[in-house]
Amino acid sequence: MTDFTALKAELEGLDFDDTPVVLKQKSRDFFWYSPILKRHLDQASADLVVKPRSEQEIIRILAACYRHEVPVTVRGAGTGNYGQAVPLAGGVVLDMSAMTGITAIRPGSVHVEPGALMADIDEALRPSGQELRIVSSTVKTATVGGFVAGGIGGLGTVRWGGLRDLGNVIGARIVTMEAEPQIIELHGAQVLDIVHAYGTTGVITRLEMAVTAAYDWVDVLIGFDSLMTTVRFADHLATMDGILLKELGVVAAPLPYEGFLRYQHWIPRDMNVATIMVAPHALAALESVASNAGGAVLFRSDTVGENDRAELPPVAELVWNHTTLRALRTDPSLTYLQVLYPPGDHLKKIETLLGVFGDELLTHLEFVRFDGRVAVYGIPVVRYTTEERLDEIIAIFEEHGCPVFNPHRCTLEEGGMKEIDRDQLAFKQRTDPKGLLNPGKMIGWDEPDYDFSRPSMYLFSKS
Repeated sequence: MTDFTALKAELEGLDFDDTPVVLKQKSRDFFWYSPILKRHLDQASADLVVKPRSEQEIIRILAACYRHEVPVTVRGAGTGNYGQAVPLAGGVVLDMSAMTGITAIRPGSVHVEPGALMADIDEALRPSGQELRIVSSTVKTATVGGFVAGGIGGLGTVRWGGLRDLGNVIGARIVTMEAEPQIIELHGAQVLDIVHAYGTTGVITRLEMAVTAAYDWVDVLIGFDSLMTTVRFADHLATMDGILLKELGVVAAPLPYEGFLRYQHWIPRDMNVATIMVAPHALAALESVASNAGGAVLFRSDTVGENDRAELPPVAELVWNHTTLRALRTDPSLTYLQVLYPPGDHLKKIETLLGVFGDELLTHLEFVRFDGRVAVYGIPVVRYTTEERLDEIIAIFEEHGCPVFNPHRCTLEEGGMKEIDRDQLAFKQRTDPKGLLNPGKMIGWDEPDYDFSRPSMYLFSKS
């Protein structure tokens, strides 16, 4: 039994809290999108929440927890969806929200502390005419450290690829969890050891992120009667490098009408919608492509009045897993999946699977760059019945060559995005020899007989 009284005595002078309401709040993320994770994770809770304000405080906290063999789960803003920040073994939640420094702005990059909100980073970059290349759709509330440790991509991915693409996360500084915590600097491909690793391989204390030119992005909704016509339009648009986009998605009817409630004035119930963020200078070209494809411009944020703009959520808050959230608000029995339609024959696969599933799945697609090529990331809304049927749906996708990154599992391997190989485990051993960082999230660490050779496709792979 851990003596938390003794641990708190060692942490005297630091900001910590063990009141029940705070413990519950800081032990949760958006895992409840999944009825399966909700069942398994709902009661998980930390024993203590500690909020460091500096790297030196993190070193002090990790050293004390190491001595007492107390697990530590690092948390940003808790906007993740897979239980990344849920402390399965209790212990300490390390709340990074006080480490918000933006320490250097340079042409092409920004140096930040992990607790900085991405919206605040963009605001600080604005005078230099720059913004982050890629941000989560929860940009207003998500921390950059949480995004790097638990995210995959979002706004900007259609142009720049995702966090898996080298150059988007330029460098990182981490603290190890051992008797005398060490500081490690990571650059280039080394950063992949901590990207999307759920904080299992060290505590991020600094990041260098790539930035690009900033624009006053215009939100555009384009409607089509046919879903596959919408998909083909979006696929063609994604290849047109001269039209500068930050977001390109497709949402099938009736999801836009039923889920984008404040847009019902502009969206007919039976209309399939392409969700777009476009640079102002590319608007005319975008409208030409849409017209040639038979689409109708339903909404442009630059043509509505100031009052309407103030009342409407931006397109950034309609896309990626915001689409799922808006669907859940209309019907809490719904859930979702995450599917990759690999580049090449992705349109054929999408059309085939539409015929297989019918209205059991409501189509939601995000167009991305995958190894430099246009691919499609599917986040379909699922009419959930049973866990067994969900497994069958996953198997059908994979039989058609579409990997599913299962959002109903909270381990790195079962979610399928992060490749855990011998090199990754060696880095884990170096940074966390007792396995106290976010325990329960890496099967390869917990199971000595883990099979590294099993065939699978990973978003975050070193190959």
